[in-house]
Amino acid sequence: MDIYVNPTREELAVLLGRATVNKDELVKNRVVEILSMVKSDGDKAIFELTKNIDGVDLSEIGLVVSQQEIEAADLLVHKQIKDAILVAKHNIYAFHSAQQHKEVRVKTQKGVECWQRSVPINRVGLYVPGGTAPLFSTVIMLAVPAKIAGCREIVLCTPARNDGTISPEILFTARLCGVDKIYKIGGAMAIGALAYGSQSIEKVDKIFGPGNAYVTTAKQIVSLFDTAIDMPAGPSEVMVVGDATANPAFVASDLLSQAEHGSDSQAIFITTDNNVALRVAEQIDVQLESLSRKQLVENSLKCSRIIVVDEIPEVVDIINDYAPEHLIISMDEPYKIVDRVECAGSIFIGHYTPESAGDYASGTNHTLPTNGWAKSYSGVNLDSFTKKITYQSITKEGLRNLGNIIEIMADAEGLTAHRNAVSIRLK
Repeated sequence: MDIYVNPTREELAVLLGRATVNKDELVKNRVVEILSMVKSDGDKAIFELTKNIDGVDLSEIGLVVSQQEIEAADLLVHKQIKDAILVAKHNIYAFHSAQQHKEVRVKTQKGVECWQRSVPINRVGLYVPGGTAPLFSTVIMLAVPAKIAGCREIVLCTPARNDGTISPEILFTARLCGVDKIYKIGGAMAIGALAYGSQSIEKVDKIFGPGNAYVTTAKQIVSLFDTAIDMPAGPSEVMVVGDATANPAFVASDLLSQAEHGSDSQAIFITTDNNVALRVAEQIDVQLESLSRKQLVENSLKCSRIIVVDEIPEVVDIINDYAPEHLIISMDEPYKIVDRVECAGSIFIGHYTPESAGDYASGTNHTLPTNGWAKSYSGVNLDSFTKKITYQSITKEGLRNLGNIIEIMADAEGLTAHRNAVSIRLK
């Protein structure tokens, strides 16, 4: 990773620029074509596209994962992995179940009562990447809060492997977390199937989950007219900030752990100490050699940076402007800046809090806004799987007290039918 010392604001904007693959017109045009095919031809298009794009022929075995496949997967997952998944599920359940809200009920004035309650979204579709890394951890992150929220049906799409099977870890975790149906579909085809429905798949009310540029673009397109999505998201990213006390080996490991998500992932280190910057760069070279996904990480590091600045306030400004998906504060006194951070998906505080903890098992959710969307979006949480319905009940006395206010406001807006709905009752 290259080191940049005190870049200007203009230089900084270039250095912190994200990969633009998800904005590429070629990607968008291809996704529009795929979605159109799925919407028109359903299963037929899904089979054709899966064969052409993923090289997997599902026409004989179908799209739905059978109960036999799910049961067989249970025997293929090592006990040590099962035990780890159980611990992770426990922690994620504990954190998300604590997010449940009590009903809000208020008498705004005499005879007028308003209240609000959370209602689960009926049918949710979860997308779990398979590709180079089958992310069974994402199953926990999405299915557990969906179950706590009380969603009526939880379905999951994930791409099949070359032999038409699904990772046994994904199947085991899906069954453990209460997923109702699993489909062997990936990419934009899966998003289209969830958004429009097909002969085998019923349309869902909201789609969740991370994915590559094609998945992200597909989610954004279907969200315009057809179904809700969790958030806009693109390639994964991390920003680590550190002072002179930051451990270079720790920092390098965090940067590399994020870089191995994909060749378009981005890892940024901001520090006020030039010596730490140099040592982090050295550690990256050392640790890179032992990684199983070395070539992919090397590609990711091409758009990753180490930046040295003079003052902590400048670091905070950079954080809030960049709005990282993951923020690690590797400082001696991290809480001095934690409350000044307003734009981040999830924050990891102190030298012993790796981003990997949030990815797997600390309890927070790893489905987070990327590409600067942390300025306006939250990560997935329990509320993501519910909708809020408000209620009001007004007595005769209440309408006498409030009616004239409504009439005056309706008149001022020129909406006589609105006024009449009150006046006719008052008479």
